[in-house]
Amino acid sequence: MAAKIKKGDTVVMMTGRDKGKSGEVVSVMPKELRAVVRGINVVKKHQKQSASQEGGIISKELPVHLSNLALRDPKDGKPTRVGFKFLEDGRKVRFAKRSGDLIDG
Repeated sequence: MAAKIKKGDTVVMMTGRDKGKSGEVVSVMPKELRAVVRGINVVKKHQKQSASQEGGIISKELPVHLSNLALRDPKDGKPTRVGFKFLEDGRKVRFAKRSGDLIDG
């Protein structure tokens, strides 16, 4: 199945504690159907000091299921679904179903 959300996309959180927040996709894990988004699903972790790392409380982003994310429309910034179409030159591109704008192209 083609990737509807890719690294570098701006997405909006649809459910949960961070509903309505948006951020950039840092990494995508297609086999687990999850993505790590900057500023979303941030948790505090108590980390023990080691030879290479300092101890203390650190903040880190945990992966979010792809079903809870929606791509941000390039035209108005609201959440949109993603569709695929082929251009005249044969390239397959993603487009926002809300406005019809091309996402990558």
